[in-house]
Amino acid sequence: MTGGELFDRIIEKGSYTEADASHLVKQILEAVNYLHTTLQIVHRDIKPENLLYYDESEDSKIMISDFGLSKNLGFENDIMNTACGTPGYVAPEVLSRKPYGKAIDAWSIGVITYILLCGYPPFYEENDALLFEQIKQAAFEFDSPYWDHIGAPAKDFVLTLMTKDPEKRHTCAQALKHEWISGSGAKLDDISKSVQTQLREQMIRKKWKKVFRATSVINQMKRLQITKSVAD
Repeated sequence: MTGGELFDRIIEKGSYTEADASHLVKQILEAVNYLHTTLQIVHRDIKPENLLYYDESEDSKIMISDFGLSKNLGFENDIMNTACGTPGYVAPEVLSRKPYGKAIDAWSIGVITYILLCGYPPFYEENDALLFEQIKQAAFEFDSPYWDHIGAPAKDFVLTLMTKDPEKRHTCAQALKHEWISGSGAKLDDISKSVQTQLREQMIRKKWKKVFRATSVINQMKRLQITKSVAD
């Protein structure tokens, strides 16, 4: 797959609308619905880094990658217990150590949709413990001014997927029937400036966070080496 990651492509776009976001999310929903219903596979780590364009063409399709955490249910019960996923995209029931099912993938798609519409994540804390508490409570908002020009159908769509109770959360099949995906609910206003600005800031922050963590690990290793040398 040579087309690059999802967010990188959006940053490079000249214009970008709700309709563009809706088209992207529809492709993701169709792929995950196929995994869930035909193959009986739960991905368990759907995030932007795992959404890649097949090639560099303008109309390239989105591909889902990295099935390292996926679970093939086969004829087994569709309830899982293993705590896995990526902070920021993992569903509340996983963090609460409750048995979970296919609905965790729908939650992750909801988080990605939120970011596609505003450029920043619904949950953000430097401290993972605080981040997880936000997610477990499904405590997110449609902040002004970033969401002021986003239509009601788009917000409703996000809410159907980012519902705390997995029993009330829409499945991928149900989400595909939502008016923001299947109808004319997606607005055509250009939202590229706001979304791209926020995406760039998030990517810079993420890179610095990786550098900080790498530096912390190196410093810890140095301290361990010094301690060991003194002990020897």
